[in-house]
Amino acid sequence: MNDKELVARHAASWVEDGMLVGLGTGSTADCFIGELARRRKEEGLQVTAVASSVISAIKARALGLPLVALEQVARLDLYVDGADEVTPELTLLKGRGADLVREKLLATAADRFLVLVDGSKLVSRIGERFAVPVEVMPFAWQMVKRRLESLGGSGDLRPNAAKDGLAVTSHGSLVLDMAFAPALDAETLDNLLCRTPGVVEHGIFRGLASAVLVAADGLVEERWAAVR
Repeated sequence: MNDKELVARHAASWVEDGMLVGLGTGSTADCFIGELARRRKEEGLQVTAVASSVISAIKARALGLPLVALEQVARLDLYVDGADEVTPELTLLKGRGADLVREKLLATAADRFLVLVDGSKLVSRIGERFAVPVEVMPFAWQMVKRRLESLGGSGDLRPNAAKDGLAVTSHGSLVLDMAFAPALDAETLDNLLCRTPGVVEHGIFRGLASAVLVAADGLVEERWAAVR
C-alpha cells in the first residue's frame, strides 16, 4: 500500500453510517473514493456522496456509490480532498484542477474538511511552489490581470491540456495563474483577491481545513486546526 492509499484509508475510517460525504478531485481523492466504495461493498456502510467534479462523479458512480447533485446539498458531514500546498497554519492552495467554486463550496458547507497530502505538499508559505489560481469572468480577465499586476502579481491565462486553447472551469470561467511576492501573505492575498471585481473564486483556502492528514513512510500524521 502506497502513501496515497494509506492516507485515503485513514480518512475513510472517519466515515460513519448515514453520512453525506463530499468527494474531492485528483489522484489522492480517487484513492479515497475507491476506499469508500470498498467499505460500502464489504462492510455495508450506508453513505451518500456529492462530487466536486464531473470526473469524481463518474468514478464514484462506476464504483456504485450513491450520489446526490450539488444543487440538492445545503450542508454535508464530511468533505475529503487533496491540496497543492499546505502551510503550518493549515492554509491551503488548491485549484490546479480548476474546480475552485465547487471545491470551496463543499469545503465551507462541510462540518469537517479533511485534507489528504504527502510531505511534498508542505510549504512555509502559499505560492512557494505553485502560482495562485484565480478564476475570473471571461469578459473581465484583462481588467483583473491588470489589477493583480498592480499588486505585484505576474502570470497569464491557463492554457488547456492540449495547449491549443484556454482552460475553462466547470463554472464556465477562465483561470489566471498568478505568482506573487513572498511579502504578500496568504491572509492579505485572500482579502485582496476577494475584493477584486471580476474574480469568481481563487485557490487560497484559509481557515477551512479541519485537519490535514500527512502520509509519509507508511505512517499518517494528523494535524488538526485549533479553530474552524
